[in-house]
Amino acid sequence: MSDIILDAQGLSKTYRTGPDDVVVWESVDLQVHVGETISIIGASGSGKSTLLNALGGLDSIDSGEVLLAGHKIHSLEEITRTKLRNRDLGFVYQFHHLLPEFSALENVMMPLLIRGEKSKFAKARALECLGQVGLAARTEHNPAELSGGERQRVAIARALVGKPKVVLLDEPTGNLDQHSAEQVENVLLELSETVGMAFVIVTHDEALAARANRRYKLSDRTLIEVA
Repeated sequence: MSDIILDAQGLSKTYRTGPDDVVVWESVDLQVHVGETISIIGASGSGKSTLLNALGGLDSIDSGEVLLAGHKIHSLEEITRTKLRNRDLGFVYQFHHLLPEFSALENVMMPLLIRGEKSKFAKARALECLGQVGLAARTEHNPAELSGGERQRVAIARALVGKPKVVLLDEPTGNLDQHSAEQVENVLLELSETVGMAFVIVTHDEALAARANRRYKLSDRTLIEVA
C-alpha cells in the first residue's frame, strides 16, 4: 500500500493579462509521503505561494491534478472540496489571521466547531494542541496579548487541531524576528517528528528549508528537487 498522501501530477498555471500569457509554472510533479516534511524555496515572484494554494485546492490550475488521500481535489464540487480541506488539510500563513476578539483557545477550537464537533471535544483537543506548541499557559490570552511568535504558534495549533493529513505552510517565519523565527522553526520540526502529519513549507528561510526531509526549488517555471 502506498504511503503517498498528496500527489501533484503535471500541474501547470498561466496568468492571462491582456494580450500576454504569463506562465507561472508548468509540468509540476510532487509526491508527499505520510509524516514527511518538504520545503519549497525560490525567488520572490516565482509562484511558490500560488503552488502551495494549488496543492490545497485554493487556487485553480490549468492542467494536471492534485490527489489528496486519493481524492482529485480540483475535480470536486466546491462544497465537497471545502469539506475535504477542513478534514484533511491544515493551513498556516505568514500572517496568523487569528480572530482578535477570541482567545487563543477559542481560535484553535474554531475549525472543529465549524466541522460540527461538540464544544467539550473541541476544547480538549485545542488544549492538547496549544500544549504541543508550548502555549499551555497562554490559552486565555487574546492575540493582542501575545507576541508575534506566540501568535504564529497559535496559528500552527489551529492548523493541527483537526488532525489533518497534510499541513501547508506559507512563509511561517517570514514576519518574525530572528529569535521568534527560531522558536517557531523548532516547534515545526519537533511536531513534524511527533504528530504523524506531513508538512509542506514554502519559505525563504534557508536554515528551515535545509532541515526538511526533502527540499525543492521553484525556478524557471519548474519544481526541482535539490540536495
